Amino acid sequence: MINSNQLLAGVALAFASATLSTSAVAQEDWIARLAGADVVLLGEIHDNPEHHLRQAEAIASLSPAAVVFEMLTPDQAKALAGGVPKQAENVAELLEWDDSGWPDYTMYHPVFLAADGAAIYGAALPRAQVRAAVSGDIAALFGEGADIFGLDRPLEQSEQEAREAMQMSAHCDALPANMLPGIVAAQRLRDAHFSRVTLIALAETGGPVVVITGNGHARKDWGMPVYLAAAAPEVTVRALGQFEDDPALDAPFDITLVSSAAERPDPCLAFR
Repeated sequence: MINSNQLLAGVALAFASATLSTSAVAQEDWIARLAGADVVLLGEIHDNPEHHLRQAEAIASLSPAAVVFEMLTPDQAKALAGGVPKQAENVAELLEWDDSGWPDYTMYHPVFLAADGAAIYGAALPRAQVRAAVSGDIAALFGEGADIFGLDRPLEQSEQEAREAMQMSAHCDALPANMLPGIVAAQRLRDAHFSRVTLIALAETGGPVVVITGNGHARKDWGMPVYLAAAAPEVTVRALGQFEDDPALDAPFDITLVSSAAERPDPCLAFR
């Protein structure tokens, strides 16, 4: 297993291999282009260690007042209120990370170390609530403020169809078609909830706020920026997307970075 020191030692290599696909600005300028926003969304592919190294570098440079983690429950975030232990294994044990379903905590440890000193917020919804969203009323599950975030209204048909097609592809074309609307609804619920927690963090700390989340939640056309703009249009938001292949030129992020691909088994094996 790679320890945190080895991961941190790889920072220079990770940043040297990164490329900006949306601009010709120098590599060292990508963080500067995120600065000045009230909310900065740092997207990731969850199991790519290079993406977490970049997130750690951004947090260290931006010095946010708060960091919101998609991966943490509110109780897990409270467990870090006294500070982030320096040893990765101690943090993993404190958070009961091995039972969370997220990739190896060691990948995330540089991010948590960089966030130490900021207020840490957990945005994860209970799994039962997410499961309920697949077949239930997401506005009712969200509760007060659902209309402010737009959860009381259906998506445009073109977006609904595009999102269902993307979910089918992401699940190796193995899902029953009747499940797809519910999966999209659950994604909307999570985006709105992450945005609600982010706005609470901004109000309580004054910002700026950094959000650690997957690329799907950070994208500006469908993800958190849509819900943040609906609920608080005065809040400025910038979004980073991180990829392993060159994204489309019109990828819905302010900045995109490309890294080497993480080693992983074929994700479609589980569906065969």
